[in-house]
Amino acid sequence: MSFELINQVMVMKLDIVATVAIAVLLLMFGAWIRRVFPVIARFCIPSAVIGGFTFSILAWMLKETNMLTFKMDTTLQMPFMIAFFTTVGLGGSFGLIKKGGRSLIVYLVGCWVLAIMQNVVGAGTAILTGIHPVLGVMAGAVSLEGGMGAASAFGPTAEQLGVQGAFVVAVAAATYGLISGGLIGGPLAKWLIERYNLPIETSQERFDALDEATASEKNATVTSDNVMSMLAVILVAMVLGAMGAAKIKDITGFVLPGYVGAMFVAVLIRNFNDVRPAFKMNEKTIDLIADVSLGIFLTMAMMSLKIWEISNLAGPLLIILAVQTIFMFIFCIYFLFPLLGRNYDAAIMCAGMMGHGLGATPNAIANMGAVTERYGVVSRKALLIVPLCGAVLIDIVAIPNIVWFINYFTK
Repeated sequence: MSFELINQVMVMKLDIVATVAIAVLLLMFGAWIRRVFPVIARFCIPSAVIGGFTFSILAWMLKETNMLTFKMDTTLQMPFMIAFFTTVGLGGSFGLIKKGGRSLIVYLVGCWVLAIMQNVVGAGTAILTGIHPVLGVMAGAVSLEGGMGAASAFGPTAEQLGVQGAFVVAVAAATYGLISGGLIGGPLAKWLIERYNLPIETSQERFDALDEATASEKNATVTSDNVMSMLAVILVAMVLGAMGAAKIKDITGFVLPGYVGAMFVAVLIRNFNDVRPAFKMNEKTIDLIADVSLGIFLTMAMMSLKIWEISNLAGPLLIILAVQTIFMFIFCIYFLFPLLGRNYDAAIMCAGMMGHGLGATPNAIANMGAVTERYGVVSRKALLIVPLCGAVLIDIVAIPNIVWFINYFTK
């Protein structure tokens, strides 16, 4: 950590260790706030969002007053994210996916419909407000369902096609989505649970185990040995996923996000191991690594947000984002929630949809975790379906849909 005076403004440079240290402290601060102020816990706001967003607001205030700016080294943010999605992949047993049944199909179709409608709503609102419709697409599925990764990928592409400001709009909208997706998903689930007086009980299907052997693994003790063994599996999957993604790019030119490759490899490892056991799966250890990875990644993402990009948004873009948010509420309450069965699992999945439908899949996981922590009942169905659909399967329709919209409005 060091200080440097640039243009008469003090800049605090945080190296990798300092950045992670602050992220961990902010995550602990968020958890402390939830304990001290129960009203925040009741609204199911994740600790990572509380701590990281608090820091980003402070950074914004210091920047606006020319007192201090932060330059953080977020190199480890991506590895933490990939590690988290790898743990999700290790839970992707085909036997468990089969148990997803109707709910998985409904949720996946809902994701596909949402990805299309976000572009329809975005482009339509952009036309009504007098700006280029592709800017509406940038503030649609590109930045909301796609997140920062898709915004960084499609923004420059749209600018090369002549749409000025597409990249800034996409990144700013993704920033808005990351904040709002983490703030309103939990409260929505809480409202649905209390509005419909839902029994706090999850599906009777045993999503946490395929058989008694797996159930016993769930109760296994966490030791340094099994932490190292599960960490080795996760790291190997991350490496193989990166190699596979690079190979696909060389052969087809298609850029596969790093976390998707690692997640697919982890799914293959899990299912090969189910058929021909080579090592003992320890669910508790995997859950522990997932919690740590998610908490640090999401906190780092929130604390490095450039809120001033949102504050400088033009009026039409603010209108588009407001309309998108309202549409998300309507979509979850009147479409997704009834089709999923109007029960506790459905409410949890709506919190997940708000998370990745506006922000990113880690937001969805954090939202669901905050709600289940509030009510004390974990929805294994939601934790299986939401990451699988929101992080991987949605792209089957979302990416071709984005490409079509951009090309249609730039002809």
